[in-house]
Amino acid sequence: MLVLVAPGQGAQTPGFLTPWLELPGATDRVGAWSDAIGLDLAHYGTQADADAIRDTAVAQPLLVAAGILSAAALGTETFAADAAGSEIAPGAVAGHSVGEITAAAFAGVLDDTAALTLVRKRGLAMAEAAAITETGMSALLGGDPEVSVAHLEKLGLTPANINGAGQIVAAGTLEQLAALNEDKPEGVRKVVPLKVAGAFHTHHMGPAVEKLAEAAKELVPADPAITYVSNKDGKAVATGAEVLERLVGQVANPVRWDLCMETFKELGVTALIEVCPGGTLTGLAKRALPGVQTLALKTPDDLDAARELIAEHSA
Repeated sequence: MLVLVAPGQGAQTPGFLTPWLELPGATDRVGAWSDAIGLDLAHYGTQADADAIRDTAVAQPLLVAAGILSAAALGTETFAADAAGSEIAPGAVAGHSVGEITAAAFAGVLDDTAALTLVRKRGLAMAEAAAITETGMSALLGGDPEVSVAHLEKLGLTPANINGAGQIVAAGTLEQLAALNEDKPEGVRKVVPLKVAGAFHTHHMGPAVEKLAEAAKELVPADPAITYVSNKDGKAVATGAEVLERLVGQVANPVRWDLCMETFKELGVTALIEVCPGGTLTGLAKRALPGVQTLALKTPDDLDAARELIAEHSA
């Protein structure tokens, strides 16, 4: 069984969209999305520097656009439309943080334009919330999760991402993160600052939840046509209304990617493909899901290998 996953913020790098725009029809498609959300995705994905695409309001729609574009290049316009009886449909989809919106598009909960419109509003709202207080996020490498979580709470930090494979991401004020760097939990090898502009998935994002809830009222979600696994608790969600509700609330609550991977195991996953800009989630899967074949879509050069993996492992 194949699972298709989408990365979260911090996976972006300057120019990563450039080779994907060389595919037939890609420039026109990205141009239409750009017009719909009022953001030049092609510019930010090809010419902008690291600081420009670190901006939450830019990074989030850019990542969702790249994920949808790269998945479509695998050979199916919408996986949801092919879910029943298709030889190339994944058995499940999931996304890390903002990648959950990408996954919602894969599952047919939102169409592409609705997904890009929602993520544009999400990015703007989260950027605005992040500007209230100087905050950030850092990854803890190594250590015992229970020990690390207790230590973070002692420092006033939130375990915003519990990613499995020994990785936890702490979030809080810059002062709290500086204290963490000086006082690591026992067993933690390294604390790595992330390329994000705020303490996402914490109480600092409360104002963004309210704005996103208003934006969600304008959407009419469909029920997932493919198993959709949620960051909230790793559970599969059966209705579009609940997917949308969870997308809103997840902005200010921890990402439980560890539980998502546990669900992948229960579903009998044998292969995992991470859409562009892939790498982060496949790295976690290699450590937490032994025996599962993984592939990250970094450039169109990876498409043939991904198609072969889909043909071998699709539901």
